[in-house]
Amino acid sequence: MLRYTLMRLGIFAGCFLALWGLVLVGALPRGLGDSNLLWVLMLSIVISAPLSFVLLRKVRDQASVEVVAKVDRAKGRLAANRSQEDAL
Repeated sequence: MLRYTLMRLGIFAGCFLALWGLVLVGALPRGLGDSNLLWVLMLSIVISAPLSFVLLRKVRDQASVEVVAKVDRAKGRLAANRSQEDAL
C-alpha cells in the first residue's frame, strides 16, 4: 500500500511540476491575482487522478489483494479467539 501511495504522490508531483512549468512559460493561463498556486494544485489533482487510475491499475490490484489477505487473517484470528473463549 505504501508503494501505491508513493507512486500516486509521484504522479501528482510530476503533474504539478509540468503544469507549473506550462504556467511559467505562458502556455496555461495564470490564476486570478495570487491564486496561481491554488490554480496549479487544483489542475494537478484533476489531471493526476485519472492518470493514477489508469497507470497504477496493477499496483492497486496487488495492494488490494494484500489488504484482503490481511483482513482474512485477522478475521481468522478473531474467530479462533472467540472459539477459545467459548470453550472455557
